[in-house]
Amino acid sequence: MGMEIKKQNNILDRLENGTALPSLSAVAVRLVELASDDSASAADLASLIEKDPSLAVRLLRLANSAFFLGAGSPVSSLKQAVVRIGFNRLRMMALSLSLRETFPMGRQGGLDFEQFWRTSLYRALLSRALALRTWICDPEEAFVAGLTLEIGLLILHDLLSKQGDGMDIPEDPEDLQKILTWERDAFGVDHRAVGRAALSSWNFPDALVACQSFYGDSALGEDNPGLVRLSELSRRLALDLLRESRDIRKPFVRGEPMLGLDAGSMGEILAETLGSVEEIARGLSLEIDRDRDLLELMERANQALFQISREMDRMREKAPCGDLPALVAGETDRLSTRTLEAVAHEIRNPLMALGGFAKRLAGVLEPTSEGGRYLQVILKEAARLEHTLSRMSGTHP
Repeated sequence: MGMEIKKQNNILDRLENGTALPSLSAVAVRLVELASDDSASAADLASLIEKDPSLAVRLLRLANSAFFLGAGSPVSSLKQAVVRIGFNRLRMMALSLSLRETFPMGRQGGLDFEQFWRTSLYRALLSRALALRTWICDPEEAFVAGLTLEIGLLILHDLLSKQGDGMDIPEDPEDLQKILTWERDAFGVDHRAVGRAALSSWNFPDALVACQSFYGDSALGEDNPGLVRLSELSRRLALDLLRESRDIRKPFVRGEPMLGLDAGSMGEILAETLGSVEEIARGLSLEIDRDRDLLELMERANQALFQISREMDRMREKAPCGDLPALVAGETDRLSTRTLEAVAHEIRNPLMALGGFAKRLAGVLEPTSEGGRYLQVILKEAARLEHTLSRMSGTHP
């Protein structure tokens, strides 16, 4: 027991004095300081960036990516890139790029770094898209907050690996509270506390550091800063998209309670995220197989449509006459009518959301690709079910 307590205290001490933290690029750290200096010019920042060729290439690539869609013709110089990105954005993106390059890819011990960064990037893009639609926080800060939300996990894993300790963290992140409790029991500290220490040491903005302190339902409280609430919402949305165990219908309704975003708006956000993730990933040196993610998502959408179809079959069975227009007034008693109408309403919302989402994905996929052909099947099935539901509820002409 005494040895275990000593080990835990050693972790906490090293975190507090900064010796346990990986070093970010010196150029990136200086760039953050310079971008905050009102007297600095675009030429000053470009001159600094030139000292880190890897950072320079990444920033140029990002300046010409979908992240800045609609910004005009491609830029070819660092000075142009600095002007397009903007000083505050540059500050945030430099931190993101440097942080990404601090850690390896692939599986290291019990942690899959590739899966970690894949989830982090989706979370970051979802955060930014939500911020752009609501402006409850800065979109660029939202991107970095989403990217770094679980960064303490990598740092804690790196620290324990160097000490020769194993860290077989539960692979399934569904229950964050369970993981954090497990970490505290095993090591005396959890990865969110590590994240707070790291971001503070790297001089990240206070608003980003604050996101590390809240998680779960408590993070969604109205008294919390917008960035904190948005980060937790995007964490859940990223899991919705990437975890096969999640109901694909969930992300369409998550934005309504907190942000007032209806299913259609959420569908747009999800489609935009899938449309831009691959290009942004290249700028961050990440390997993202968007087509694979899309196919998995469409398979889950197809399963959801099948479940809706089964529910509609059950509605037919409840109707006395067994005919499709069973909900038209006068064809059954009032109680049955109200019951079936309520069920039809519960079906219509997710059905319309899935259909609208599929239509938006059509703008992302090539029609002749495997995903494009599969999408057409889903669109036809969604249209068929919408038509059938309209007849059942008596709204079809």
